[in-house]
Amino acid sequence: MTSTGPTICLVAGEESGDQLGSELMKALDAKLGEETRYCGVGGERMTNLGLSSFFDISDVSVMGLSAVLARLPLIIRRVYQTVDAIVAADPAVLVIIDSPDFTHNVARRVRKRAPHIPIVGYVSPSVWAWRPGRAKNMSAYVDQLLALLPFEPEVHKKLGGPPTHYVGHPLVENVGDLRPAGNERAPLLKDNGVLVVLPGSRRSEIDRLLPDFGKTVAHLKKEMPGLEVLLPAVGHLEQRIRQEVKSWEFQPKVLTGLDEKQAAFRRAHAALAASGTVSLELALSGVPMVVAYKVDWFFRRLKELNRLFKLANVDSFVLPNIILGNRAIPAFLDEEVDPEVLARKLIGLLTDGPERQFQLSELSRLDDLMRLPDGHSQKDAAVGIVIRTMNSAR
Repeated sequence: MTSTGPTICLVAGEESGDQLGSELMKALDAKLGEETRYCGVGGERMTNLGLSSFFDISDVSVMGLSAVLARLPLIIRRVYQTVDAIVAADPAVLVIIDSPDFTHNVARRVRKRAPHIPIVGYVSPSVWAWRPGRAKNMSAYVDQLLALLPFEPEVHKKLGGPPTHYVGHPLVENVGDLRPAGNERAPLLKDNGVLVVLPGSRRSEIDRLLPDFGKTVAHLKKEMPGLEVLLPAVGHLEQRIRQEVKSWEFQPKVLTGLDEKQAAFRRAHAALAASGTVSLELALSGVPMVVAYKVDWFFRRLKELNRLFKLANVDSFVLPNIILGNRAIPAFLDEEVDPEVLARKLIGLLTDGPERQFQLSELSRLDDLMRLPDGHSQKDAAVGIVIRTMNSAR
């Protein structure tokens, strides 16, 4: 009789989770052998590696309140379908990957119906920025949490969350794609700078920030006529962005695809960016930046954002600032987003003066702060905790 390995369930809800899940599966195969069986919810990368997906991940991979509401009945059905299938599979461990609105709903229900199944969370929800009460709630159904940011274990400890382990961020493993080689980033001389503009990856972010970013560029070009402006656009928003920037006083060069985006980062001398993971990409690339963000009407009415930052002992909404423990990167929220102010800050970063040098010096600290202490790779650190959690439940 041929022996088979354990069954492991992995549940992702979008493209980024599929990427993390596929790397985890490769590492699990290396440790446990290729006879390990995988089921759950995943995209093309995970299914190509042998995951038997309960349905197409696109059913639940939606962003934005209106899009979620439009597909809510289907998403709810998929949650219950996923729970039923996991309980029937009775895996050695369940790994939920990011997309907390979907994956954590699955995990809570699995814990109630099959409490013997150990559950590992991969990627912490942003409890340090929004709804910190989620940390304590998670401790009831997540046995171990794998965090991508080095400050998150301490945040969860303070907020009563589950045991949390920093396993490194994928960007650190691929930082070579973001950093210039040779003469890719030209020396910064008067009026020859390259500015990269990143207004967000969601339609709502584009709607709120793109007009102000266009006005900021207009102010900059009057002061620095030779400035080159690059705007990497995510694929699903490319046409919308191209149409919107036609009304700008000065036209940026719109780029598409990951390769063009990374090449822009390697050339850039400064950036104007929406808050999000892209700020960490820029920071690791060594690009000084100004960050802006506008929350939607719902969150603005709640008036909770700053209060919740304080509850989590976090005083910035910019990821590199939180990791660095200071406000090296200027950040502007809601009514603070003023194109003239943004332009003045950017001029200080596009000239070789104290503002630029200070931020560059701070960004150079990120490698040490984000490096895993034992020298392990991200996927090795993650897979070790998954296997230990699985074995401890036997």
